[in-house]
Amino acid sequence: MSHRLPPYILIETPQALEDFYQAHRGLKWMGFDTEFVGEKRFRTTLCLIQTISDAGLYLIDSIKLKDDLGPFLRLIQDKGIEKITHAGDNDYRLLYNLYGTLPKNVFDTQIAAGFAGYNYPTSFRKLVEGETGQHLKKGYAVADWEKRPFDTKALKYALDDVIPLPQLHEALKRKLEKRGRTHWAVEEFAHLEKEAYYYKDPNHDALNSNIMRSLKKKDRVFLLRLFAWRNATAERRDHSKEMVLPAKYISHIVRGIASGANALKQNRRIPDKLAKKYGDEFEKLYTREATPEELEILKHLPYESDTSPEEDVLMELLYHVIKYRCIQEEISINMVVPRQILKSIRSGEETAREAIGDGWRKEMLGAYFTEWLATAKEMDVRLHDDRIELWPR
Repeated sequence: MSHRLPPYILIETPQALEDFYQAHRGLKWMGFDTEFVGEKRFRTTLCLIQTISDAGLYLIDSIKLKDDLGPFLRLIQDKGIEKITHAGDNDYRLLYNLYGTLPKNVFDTQIAAGFAGYNYPTSFRKLVEGETGQHLKKGYAVADWEKRPFDTKALKYALDDVIPLPQLHEALKRKLEKRGRTHWAVEEFAHLEKEAYYYKDPNHDALNSNIMRSLKKKDRVFLLRLFAWRNATAERRDHSKEMVLPAKYISHIVRGIASGANALKQNRRIPDKLAKKYGDEFEKLYTREATPEELEILKHLPYESDTSPEEDVLMELLYHVIKYRCIQEEISINMVVPRQILKSIRSGEETAREAIGDGWRKEMLGAYFTEWLATAKEMDVRLHDDRIELWPR
């Protein structure tokens, strides 16, 4: 495969970025992708933005621009320009976390493909091959995107990530229209425009820790503080959280801290360097009285409900009925019942009813079935010689 680059414009100065903005502000669409580095640091570094539009191919060097990306971000927020991405949630999450930017008028080819007969999620390479017949090589995973000047081979792969987007956009739009599913896709695209989609509870890691529920109240408070300390320390140093405190040591620290810092130093499962450096600090975190705010946070532990064997069978039955329907409709089961919805259904959360009770899922499965699914923990299965019945308890 040739690594010869197609014609493109490299943006490295504020004036060039402003010119880019002026060239794009009246256009109807723009495809884009990003390259970033997140390893061994707290804050992900946005290194490069690739775009394609009727104005041509562009590479925006966000490092040279020192993150002064205002003109580009205005285009992302422009309702008049349709933004085309593949798995764009990653790009939009980065733009939201770094700049507080929320996109408007989006079209994501990975989501669209899920409504058009592809598995969800499907890779960019597989989708390009399926819709255009073009064979892309694997991404340039070892590229150092912070290095300047750019590696020619890396830039070729970066441009290949956006060049097929207009063709995919048109092909998938036709398939969605033919199947009458355009409004289904639009409904899913809209989630990418909402702040709630990108928000993460700062206490999420602690509350969802696999040891949290097995602890007593004082230890739960300490675990909450330990995760908060780890996060704050990583942010202050701009190191990854794993560099500050590897997750594999957290349970040993929590279960040993009641005996004090010296006990941590004598624990063979905790590195001596770690225990000596932070043992006294951890002990202070443990001995402080719990605050009302901390106790309130602990009230929001994820809902957990033991399921009976009958409930497990019922859930499997409903899931496979949905899967069979998805095969008939040529839509990915992971689009209809993504993991987070299935988890909420299994635990009996009210959010399950909200997630599947309306919109395209209700249209696809029917009102009765979505109601059964949302209230699955309240249903019974009755087996007869000639039929299977679902009844409310």
